[in-house]
Amino acid sequence: MTGTISRIVSRVPLAKQLRKGTAPAKLGFVTDLSVELLKREALMHAIAAEFTQTAVLTSKWLGRVDFGFGPERIKDVGKGIWNPASYAGTLTIVSDPDGEYDDGAHGDSLYRYAYEKRPAGQDPRGGSNVKLRRAMQLGLPIIMLRKIHDGQFAPVMPVYVVKEEPEHQRFLLALDESLRFLPDPAHLTEDQRRYVERVVRQRLHQPEFRARVLGAYELKCAVCDLKKAPLIDAAHITADGAEDGLPVVANGLALCKIHHAAYDENILGISPDYVVHINGGVLSEVDGPMLKYGLQQMDRRALWVPRRAAHRPDKERLAHRFEAFKDAG
Repeated sequence: MTGTISRIVSRVPLAKQLRKGTAPAKLGFVTDLSVELLKREALMHAIAAEFTQTAVLTSKWLGRVDFGFGPERIKDVGKGIWNPASYAGTLTIVSDPDGEYDDGAHGDSLYRYAYEKRPAGQDPRGGSNVKLRRAMQLGLPIIMLRKIHDGQFAPVMPVYVVKEEPEHQRFLLALDESLRFLPDPAHLTEDQRRYVERVVRQRLHQPEFRARVLGAYELKCAVCDLKKAPLIDAAHITADGAEDGLPVVANGLALCKIHHAAYDENILGISPDYVVHINGGVLSEVDGPMLKYGLQQMDRRALWVPRRAAHRPDKERLAHRFEAFKDAG
């Protein structure tokens, strides 16, 4: 989203003029589609800001988003594809990992998204699928909402529809603008594969992982109890680049940014009995209040863990990681 957000910020004066009713042509826009693209980017900016603050998007919030052009609904009720009448193509799609549709990773670089089902006897390519096809033809950026729980979602954006497979009744999506232009998505070079894996982790797995982990930990740091979502990270116990570094809650910890960094650097360790430990060398240092209260006084403190046993940190993973902490100290 960094590039998208920077483009939004650079266009804020234009957005204000548009809201005042200035004709798009006078602002340098040549078509109504240019205005729609601006609105899509502004919506994504608003979504990114809300997700940073709350770690999850609720159906209530998605039903009325004020993004500078007046309030707007950005998710359909009870349907997976949202096609506002004023937009040339689909604005939002919902993907439920546990739902009835066969949505998910397709090969190394794409994401499959099934047609919305149609009544028996009707053209399966019709209905809401028409505007999703139109979004593909126009190259429009789309918001994908990954369902976390009922009424709760994590955003993946922007995504692009790059191909339709009518024989399988589905579309194929690129999860990043750069992935739209791979010459042969089915046959990647080793460098391309590494790049794609990194992009997919960042765009698909990390937002969902953050939403699930911070939700399980009630938006607070497991070490110090700080409850300020923008300052809380979803940290991996086993690194996400490792073969078994799965983006599941039991492989996660909600940590404030200082304790996340300390954990990554083995200044802070967590034993499998859920006790916080601080590196011995750090305990003997003398410095300011952050060292004293933020680190040294956390030593031997009990880790706060989720109420659901299935969401608590995996003890085997903790034990393996704790050995690295002890070796470093």
